[in-house]
Amino acid sequence: MAIVIPAIVTNSLRPRSTPRLPSVSLSSISTVHLRSPLTPSPRLRPRRSSYGARLSIDDSGPSGPSGPTGPSGGGGGGGGNGDGKEDDDDDDSNEKNLAEAMLVLGAAGRGLETLPSDLAAAIKAGRIPGDIVTRFLELEKSPLMRWLLQFGGFKERLLADDLFLTKVGIECGVGIFTKTAAEYEKRKENFLKELDFVLADVIMALVADFMLVWLPAPTVSLKPPLAVSAGPIAKFFYSCPDNAFQVVALSGTSYSFLQRVGAILRNGSKLFGVGTGASLIGTGLTNALIYSRKAFDKDFAGVAEDVPILSTSAAYGVYMAVSSNLRYQILAGIIEQRMLEPLLHNQKLALGALCFAVRTGNTFLGSLMWVDYARWVGVQKVRE
Repeated sequence: MAIVIPAIVTNSLRPRSTPRLPSVSLSSISTVHLRSPLTPSPRLRPRRSSYGARLSIDDSGPSGPSGPTGPSGGGGGGGGNGDGKEDDDDDDSNEKNLAEAMLVLGAAGRGLETLPSDLAAAIKAGRIPGDIVTRFLELEKSPLMRWLLQFGGFKERLLADDLFLTKVGIECGVGIFTKTAAEYEKRKENFLKELDFVLADVIMALVADFMLVWLPAPTVSLKPPLAVSAGPIAKFFYSCPDNAFQVVALSGTSYSFLQRVGAILRNGSKLFGVGTGASLIGTGLTNALIYSRKAFDKDFAGVAEDVPILSTSAAYGVYMAVSSNLRYQILAGIIEQRMLEPLLHNQKLALGALCFAVRTGNTFLGSLMWVDYARWVGVQKVRE
């Protein structure tokens, strides 16, 4: 016989200090993903509902959430506003980068304390994926590369392009050859007698060639955060890439159209200063050498060229800011990084040969364009 106990009795027997716990159905429990030892542990991440409440703990695996997360049914990626979803995507990317980087370091028997401070900080922040860490460890095997990696500018460029030094050598080598050939064509039988002038011109050309490779080169940004007191213009140019067309090297980052335009403007302003300064120094030094030699050598037949130094220097600065800037940005960001490197990534010799051919053609094209431009603006005239 069943004994029926009145509800009032059962209620009186229940301790009043213990609150009633709500029942939990098994269907509301999210699926538990089995993870390998190398998979990062799940993080506790609040998910926003349409009411702004924090409803669940995200224990999603690599494929995302697997079920409803609360009574409102806001799970499965459907709940939350757009900003929250974008923040979640950034968190996912940063966590993935950190996990990959730590796996690479662990496999190599290295720790964050053995890396440069700026690179270690970027890894901790989740900004550096595993393939960039792998490239750094490979570069460190070379004594020359290990020394260059101590300098921030070289480090950012070598991590983005392990052939950066090769391209510098190609550009400067082609520059020496073409500039020397032009000097010989111009001076003919006086070439050896005027070798000091030739060296001055070639050195200035090498400085310009180096900067033309350095400034538009794609980089892996390891820059520290900008000061809070910085103005809006400084913050905008700080966020721009070094090459307007570069492939995004860091997973989870992207550049807007305005930021890529800003890269062209920023590098253009720098190249204007480099071109103007190089032309001022080169032209001024050449003329100074000619006048000093005439003062000590009465038999010297050289005559200072009738070249307007200031206007020529300004014209060369504008030429580098516009023509050279665009050509080298396209060369480094589109032709080399987007076309040649994906095609010949595992064939370094063929890639280097094609880069040599393309950069030689670009230098020759630039020489032709400079002559036409200089005549068009009036700093050089056709001699009858």
